[in-house]
Parts: sequence; C-alpha cells; structure tokens
Amino acid sequence: MTQGAATPLPTPKERRRLRESRSLTQAQVATKVGVTRETVRSWESGRTTPRGRKAEAYARLLSELAQPAEPVEPAKTTAEPELVGAGAPATPARGNRRAPSPARPARRNAPRREPEPTDRPGTPPEAFDALYAHCAPYLVRQTYLLTGRRALARESVERAFQLAWERWPEVAVDPDPAGWVRAAAYEYAMSPWHRLRRAHRVPEAPPADPEDRKLLDALLSLPPAYRRTLLLYDGVGLNLPETAAETEASTPAAANRVLHAREAVAEQLPDLTVPEELHQRLTELAGSEKLDAPRSTQVRSGGEKRTRFWTRAAIAVTVLIVGATALTVRVAPTRYEPVPAPGAPISGVPPLTGPQHMTEHDRKLRQRLRAELSGGPQRLAPAAE
Repeated sequence: MTQGAATPLPTPKERRRLRESRSLTQAQVATKVGVTRETVRSWESGRTTPRGRKAEAYARLLSELAQPAEPVEPAKTTAEPELVGAGAPATPARGNRRAPSPARPARRNAPRREPEPTDRPGTPPEAFDALYAHCAPYLVRQTYLLTGRRALARESVERAFQLAWERWPEVAVDPDPAGWVRAAAYEYAMSPWHRLRRAHRVPEAPPADPEDRKLLDALLSLPPAYRRTLLLYDGVGLNLPETAAETEASTPAAANRVLHAREAVAEQLPDLTVPEELHQRLTELAGSEKLDAPRSTQVRSGGEKRTRFWTRAAIAVTVLIVGATALTVRVAPTRYEPVPAPGAPISGVPPLTGPQHMTEHDRKLRQRLRAELSGGPQRLAPAAE
C-alpha cells in the first residue's frame, strides 16, 4: 500500500505511536527516510511538517508500520562518539560542514554515544535517574564551556534537574526531556544575577593546556546569546531550527549569530576556521575537564528539601499576612468619624486695627493730661455777690 504525497499524514502523536509499536528508534526511522534523528523528532513533536520526497518516504513508512505485520527487527547500529553532550544527532546533515582534516584525528577524547533506550522505566524515580545518568555528565561539561566556571556548571545542572523533578509530570511527557533540562540549565547558568555573588568575583582557575585556555577565552569573549547559539549548533549538534527555538530567536537570527561567532573565534584562533575543527576542539576542551555531577538521589532529595522549605516559607508568610489583617480589623474603628471641613475665607469683615505710632505732639499731650488729671477734676464753687 503506497500513500501519496497528497494523503494527509497522521497526527504527531500517532506517528510516534506507530514507531514505538514496532520498537523502532528515531535514529532507525531517520535512516529509512534519509533524514537526521532530530528531523524525525521534530516531525513527531509537531514542530515541523515533512514536505516533498521526504514526506512521501515518511508516509510510505508510516503506512507500512500501520499494517498488521510481523514486528520489524531493529537494525544493528554502531554507536558513534558523542559530540559534546546528549541530544546531538548521529550524522548531522548540514550543507556548511566539511569533512575533518585527515592530518588531525576527528573527535578525540569524545565519550561514546549511548544507544537510545527503547523501554522506559516504570516508576518516576527510575525514569528520572535514567535521564540524569544519560544527560548530567554532558550537561556539566556544556555549561562549563558556556560559563567558564566549574562550580557554577555543577550548580546549574543540579538546579535544572531539581526543577525537572519538581515538574516531572510535565517533563516526562515532553518529546525532548533532555532538551528541557538543557534549556533550564543554560538559563540558570547565564543569569546576570550571578555576577553579584561573592564567589563570582573570584577568578576561576584556567585550563592547564594553553590551547584550551585560548579557546575558552575566545568563547567567553563572545556575547552570551552568541556563545549559547554557537555551543548548541557547533558543539551539541542541533540543527538550525532547533537552535533558534531553544534560544528563542528566529532562524535567520540564529544563523547570523553562528556566523558572527565563528568569525570572532577564528579571528583569535585562525586554526578553527573550519566548523569541523571547531567542533572537535570544543569536544576536546569539554572532555579535558573532570567535572562530575552529584548522584541523582542527592539531586532528588535536595530538590524535595528545597521545595519543602519554600512551601513552609510561603505558609509562614501567608499566616503572617492573615494575622496582620486580623489585627488591623480588630483595632480599626467601628464607626465613621467625619473629617472636619476645610476652612473658607469670610468677606465683609473690616481688617483688625491697632494703635498707631504716636507723634511728638501726641506724647506731650498725653504727658500733660497724666500730670494734670492725676488728682481728679477741680470742683467749681459759686461765688457770692
């Protein structure tokens, strides 16, 4: 049965269900269709829609999976080395990447890529521990390249996984839980409030290798948005649309950031003009640092303690507000007391007058009157004639 390009594809949820019903991984479906694993993941999450010949091949594959047939045996794939962190495609199909130089071994000191698990753990703690064991070591190294600080890298990854455990029902159903945790770790690590901390004012010990120091200095000299975009695209290995989505930028803006970041790094390190060389050096720099993440049980218990603390603090503040409100109601007056009306000017009243300044003549007259009339007026007696 062949499904034409005009036939509508199943919903993203149905696409994923058909793939999982045959125990196929996203990498195996990508190999059959001829695309990358990240493209298949975007199709199943609904972020992008297949078009053209890829859509026809994908539709035919889904039609075959929908038919009641014998289960398809998973193809044996060889594990390829991981780039810098979890979530990188096995064979990134990009037009602007070249083959690595034969004079230099490609992907030296890179950890081995873990196969994608086909069965999911049953309980939430088991699923969280599996995600933590798969992503935490790579995320610590990525965050170190992003910040240049080892303690901040560990703290960022730990806080990101604590947030993931707090919102585990949301993270568990996310199409890309590793990307969810990575975005949370990057956001915490790049917060500008860290520069106000006392520990941030102390300079971090640089890498031992001089070449690694130059590369790290070149990365840290980039603006934070350019640094994050370059790390996601050339380090982790995300494609351009996914890089733009994770950095909350448009695809052209993400492309311009990658180009300008490459030019800035190549200006300081001329040996890294080729993207594959830059990718290899990022991998070597991340693998040279021994950054160990704490155990998943400690992260989960720490996150639960943190949640309990803030919950109790919120309850205490609520009780305090309720108590203050009750006290205010208790001591507030129960009747209304009108406010006195403001005064108004009255017209028609003569101004207040007082004694004026006395002249010299007035003073003499007053002195004379006081002297003559001190004994009283003289009586008039009739004279006899």
